[in-house]
Amino acid sequence: MTDTEHPEGRIADLDGLKALAHPLRVQIIEALSTYGPHTASTLGDRLGESSGATSYHLRQLEKHGYVREVEGRGTARERWWERTPGGIHLSSPDAMESEAGRQANRVIMREWLHHRESGVRSIIDGGLERLDKKWHEATVLNSASVHVTAAQLEEFNERIMQLVADFAREHRGQRVVGSRPVQIQYFAFPVLDGHEITEEDAS
Repeated sequence: MTDTEHPEGRIADLDGLKALAHPLRVQIIEALSTYGPHTASTLGDRLGESSGATSYHLRQLEKHGYVREVEGRGTARERWWERTPGGIHLSSPDAMESEAGRQANRVIMREWLHHRESGVRSIIDGGLERLDKKWHEATVLNSASVHVTAAQLEEFNERIMQLVADFAREHRGQRVVGSRPVQIQYFAFPVLDGHEITEEDAS
């Protein structure tokens, strides 16, 4: 869950992971990241939850620095919330040493992936037909399968993430005519049932 405008971000410790390891809290983070500031009421409407539930979870997220109140906007009765800038790095070495940390990480990643997959499915299941031609032509769903070393994959990932970071930094927060929320998804991982080539294999 890295914010590419502020890739340095923060590394979530065990308490931070536990605080985020709730499906609705991940949904709140995703909604604020994608659509911008919300109140508890508007978040409730978007997520199909009561404003009481979203308000409670917003306060818990605020305690751990994941969200913050928008300065100069709203009232004492209607507070506006935004995602705190900065990436959220989930693989803290200390947290990952405990089963509680690993379990919290899995809960967060599963919910995050569910949200991302639903976005792709909506495009595949008729979403392109509802888009104007310009957005249809600008949309890309692409993948590739290759054999590479861990070092080659790491180097490639760094190049891609820098490209995404530069693009996001240039356009983050703009509200110009013709713009709309866009998700940029990128995955690169080893195929778990694949075989790592040994010197014997290569000879």
